[in-house]
Amino acid sequence: MNPRDEHPDAQWIGEEAGPIVRPYVLTRGRTEPTRGRFDLITLAVAVRSPSPGEPGVTPECHAIVRLCRQPQSVAEIAAHVNLPAGTVRVLLSDLFDHGLITLQEPHSETDMHDERMYRAVLDGLRAL
Repeated sequence: MNPRDEHPDAQWIGEEAGPIVRPYVLTRGRTEPTRGRFDLITLAVAVRSPSPGEPGVTPECHAIVRLCRQPQSVAEIAAHVNLPAGTVRVLLSDLFDHGLITLQEPHSETDMHDERMYRAVLDGLRAL
């Protein structure tokens, strides 16, 4: 039976969109990182690539590690993987726990005067 027949008033995404996975499924219902602070401007950098079949490393996590070959802010990552920043924070925490990424916080206010950083954060936020 077609789902549209059961709920004719429901809005459906086009057939080509495929299955929809809710963000809470990706984080197994967790809403907070296990440790660490993940502000929108926190930079994540890949330390190593996950081994094939590494437990707990989802396709979304693989995509994040690939992005983080170059330092990426939480806002940029969220925009690139098309996930809410809260979900990305939890996934980054998992990657940090697996030793796949490291975090870089801005060292001082002088780092905050870099226009490129502001543009990257704004672009990430706009993409959300």
